[in-house]
Amino acid sequence: MQTRKIGSLDVSVIGLGCNNFGWRIDANASAKVVEMAIASGINFLDTADRYGNGSSEEFLGRALEGRRDQVIIATKFGMEMGKGQGGASSKYVRKAIEASLRRLRTDRVDLYQLHQPDPKTPIADTLGALDELVRSGKAREIGCSNFTVEQIREAATAAQDARFVSVQNEFSLFHREPEKGVLQECEKQGTAFLPYFPLANGLLTGKYRAGKKLPEGSRAAEGFGPKIFTETNLQIVEELIEFAGSRNHTILELAFGWLLSHKPVASVIAGASKAEQVRVNAHSASWQLSPDDLREIDAIMQRAR
Repeated sequence: MQTRKIGSLDVSVIGLGCNNFGWRIDANASAKVVEMAIASGINFLDTADRYGNGSSEEFLGRALEGRRDQVIIATKFGMEMGKGQGGASSKYVRKAIEASLRRLRTDRVDLYQLHQPDPKTPIADTLGALDELVRSGKAREIGCSNFTVEQIREAATAAQDARFVSVQNEFSLFHREPEKGVLQECEKQGTAFLPYFPLANGLLTGKYRAGKKLPEGSRAAEGFGPKIFTETNLQIVEELIEFAGSRNHTILELAFGWLLSHKPVASVIAGASKAEQVRVNAHSASWQLSPDDLREIDAIMQRAR
């Protein structure tokens, strides 16, 4: 699998999102997903302390015993983990990293990300604490998530030695907010961009079809993301499936290829609850969309805007 850069890190262009661990799947199922990811050439695994209230990191740590050096681990901190447990103060940063390292059963995090902005803490204070982690070897690189253009610029101005090398925001064909400035700012600063929810909560997997019943056990059937599974969007999906099929590709390959056509995108983080999903995702990053392809896709998506 191809790799791209996040700071000094060489990451696979398809990453594994571990948000399902401890939420939708147990430790054994999580281990099978991780095993398939590694076997399929995925080396970039993204989690957060908040996922499963710590269970995602725990399950990932267990699954990686004996092969920690084969992967690049990204995790996040800052969202509430309990009363008084959250934010981005220097004191909490030091506490959060120790808890994550313990759950992950490792001595370092490759990419340590601030999960969301903390309006109560000056970003310079947070960056100072993160710089200490980099100097001590507990974090190799640092990043941020859910940041606006203004917040990205503020962080760049406040940075001294350690600086954010990545921005992780929601981005897909059905959620294009990053195109309104964040992607351009990332390219300007040489910062990697990481899309989360790249398949629009599963809408772009091809398993949801217009006029068909929602698959049992799926997130959509469980009421997750009801605003996106509309008749209009499902009809757009049918058009995307037809377009991809006319070029001997799948809608999954289209979704990944479209994201990877954006220069700052380093890795597309896709979640999975089954090993087979990981295998399919890992083999869906080969379609390099032409300018004509991109124009036609954009024309199809006009109705979704």
